[in-house]
Amino acid sequence: MEYPSDFITGGDPLGNPVARAKAPNPRLASVNVRLTTGERAEMEEFADRSGFRTVSDYLRHLHDQAKMSTVEADADGKKHREEFPAPSVSTYHSTRLGTMLCGDSLAYLRDDANRGSVDLIVTSPPFGLVRKKTYGNEDAHLYCDWFRPFAEGFRRVLKSSGSLVIDIGGAWKPGQPTRSLYHFELLLMLCEEYGFHLCQEHYWWNPSKLPTPAEWVNVRRVRVKDAVNCIWWLSQTPWPKASNRRVLAPYSASMRDLLKNGYRAKLRPSGHDISEKFNKDNGGSVPPNLLAVANTESNGAYQDYCRRHDHPIHPARFPEQVPEYFIRMLTDPHDLILDPFAGSCVTGAVAEVLDRRWVCCELNEDYLHGAMGRFDPMPSALNRTKSVTYSIQPPCRVPVSEEEVPLVEHGGITREPPGTARKVQPPV
Repeated sequence: MEYPSDFITGGDPLGNPVARAKAPNPRLASVNVRLTTGERAEMEEFADRSGFRTVSDYLRHLHDQAKMSTVEADADGKKHREEFPAPSVSTYHSTRLGTMLCGDSLAYLRDDANRGSVDLIVTSPPFGLVRKKTYGNEDAHLYCDWFRPFAEGFRRVLKSSGSLVIDIGGAWKPGQPTRSLYHFELLLMLCEEYGFHLCQEHYWWNPSKLPTPAEWVNVRRVRVKDAVNCIWWLSQTPWPKASNRRVLAPYSASMRDLLKNGYRAKLRPSGHDISEKFNKDNGGSVPPNLLAVANTESNGAYQDYCRRHDHPIHPARFPEQVPEYFIRMLTDPHDLILDPFAGSCVTGAVAEVLDRRWVCCELNEDYLHGAMGRFDPMPSALNRTKSVTYSIQPPCRVPVSEEEVPLVEHGGITREPPGTARKVQPPV
């Protein structure tokens, strides 16, 4: 019996020849995979458990799954690009070590930056404020949704040894003296959804901050002034590179006296056993996670440059000591620093002085016009000539008569006329 050329013969259970079609893609090629005895046994076990006759069938199944996932991802990506056209970013200014980019930083995070190329992201994004500011911000309840694409981009560009540092202020709920939880929700989202680790929370205390919000602090007198920003230090692994020896603070007068005159090792009442090593001079003290930096500069080179050239002054600048602290502690010279919400490009100027490569992205070109003042003609050296210390006066040290200063009626739900005071009723 003759069969067409595209058929091959086989046999039925009785041995009679049966024609069947040739496979359109006959399996003629083979791949030699070297396995240990244990790996082969595990693979055969998984194949059998999954219902496959051979390891080859099991491997082909895994390949088909991976291929299908890629096709679906490409389709999703195409759909996303059609619905949300890719943002653009362009070079505004370059220096010896860095680049200012104008445009949406998502374009840099998704397309321009190499995967795993950034050693440190240090930034102060628009806060989730309820009252709109001129520099733009997101409503508190929508903040996490707005931040998610940036989180994805951060995860893509950061090295495994790198860090993500976010300076973020709090917000008050509209019309009431209670706080939004948006910045804590952001922290939980970054850790639980994107796999970041919280290395340590820091707090930036601005000693010069005005007593705000005025309605609750000065008018109804039911809250104290809000003077601290949270700074989340995160990383992709529990072990990012870091050294606190890079950010030592001067010893206090009492510590200098201890180093000079010695210290008798003993067990403190608190239970801490202070050893002889306590009086070792390490060149300075390890700073706390409270950064006391007043943000008082109003007539510096940046502001003068903006006024001379009629450029808007960015209203939410953080002082250079904040990015300096993290750049010194978490990076080496020539590492790459990124600030995706650059504003007036403080981070870039500090990175340039510290001999780090840098990229700063800013959406508002007007602010980059003013940022040029930080590089006119080049960034100035960080000021170390003036040593400034701050102290917090303990509360409850001003004598007050509780009879003359009663608690605010009903928690301040209504304003009391000026000068009115509710007398404290004596206990019955």
